[in-house]
Amino acid sequence: MKLVIKLLLGIALGIVIGLIDIDFVTKAIVTFKSIFDQIIGYIIPLIIFFFIAAGITSLGQGSGKLVGLTVGAAYTSTIIAGLLALTVAYNVMPFIAKKGAVPGEPEEIKPFFTFEFDPLMGVLTALITAFLVGIIAASLNSPTVIKLIDEGQKIVEVAIYKIIIPFLPFYIASIFTEIAAQGTVFNIVKIFGLVLILAIALHWVWLIILYTIAGTLNKRNPFSMIKNMIPAYFTAVGTMSSAATIPVTLEQTKKNKVTGSIADFAIPLLATIHLSGSTITLVSCSIAAMIVLPGMSLPAIPTMIGFIFMLGIIMIAAPGVPGGSVMAASGILGSILGFNESAIGLMIALYMAQDSFGTATNITGDGAITAIVDKLGFKNKSA
Repeated sequence: MKLVIKLLLGIALGIVIGLIDIDFVTKAIVTFKSIFDQIIGYIIPLIIFFFIAAGITSLGQGSGKLVGLTVGAAYTSTIIAGLLALTVAYNVMPFIAKKGAVPGEPEEIKPFFTFEFDPLMGVLTALITAFLVGIIAASLNSPTVIKLIDEGQKIVEVAIYKIIIPFLPFYIASIFTEIAAQGTVFNIVKIFGLVLILAIALHWVWLIILYTIAGTLNKRNPFSMIKNMIPAYFTAVGTMSSAATIPVTLEQTKKNKVTGSIADFAIPLLATIHLSGSTITLVSCSIAAMIVLPGMSLPAIPTMIGFIFMLGIIMIAAPGVPGGSVMAASGILGSILGFNESAIGLMIALYMAQDSFGTATNITGDGAITAIVDKLGFKNKSA
């Protein structure tokens, strides 16, 4: 929660500085923002490659049938949650954003200088390479390549925790300084405040749906199952990390009478691959952004569906990293939905403001999926 408080303070400070609008200060802050944009753009393909490749190689260590069922259930949950958010957002967002769109393209605030460097590879290249290397390394059981991938993942994690996360509050402050100086901040804050409330409501709708399915299959009261998972939910709200919450998630899932060996296998795996809450938030916020921000418009529904299917894959690149989902997703926000650097920066700020709730939804849903997997033919079998 300390990070959330810092981010909220960053938003408030950025708005104040932008409203005062001292030319030299504003330009200096925008210069910092332009440099940090480049750093994020550089590290995103590395996150995608090493984290997805590491996730794929780790899947090869379990039972093939159990892995397949668990991964299939997690991906199905993530995609259907995204489609639910898409349906609601397309029908509700125009009313939320009514008269709130930013009129015209605001005047650009130019930095003192630009500092550009290219990433080592593009986002889609990183994704395809991760699948290619990960699948082949797992099938060949190549210890050298697997160790290289794991070490690369650790290096990128250090870069995230030592560079990206510490500077995020300042980056978010710079984003809101810019939009406040452009005179658009109050419309954006008002609309996206409502959007985030809607996203959290959809989180709970989806959790109720998941536990209704799990409870029906296991002939248990779904609300009693949800009640048992509340400690895991609030632990995730505090830690903002699915990985850090695994011990609590595991303990509470077993209280729902899930076979211990199944829970021991599925919960750590699902902490990496089940991202329904994150998907709901990203879909809701991206649709609102395309309605509100100048120069953007809603794409055709098939494009959004393709975005959701890709989102379910690409977010595997960021398990356990606060805000990692939106950083991993920023590549396809640009390539599929046409977000520019400023729009992506705004999405990072908005997502980080509620990241703990999306993470809590992810891990609480893990308990339901584990119960579903347990019922579908795996009782009394070890992982």
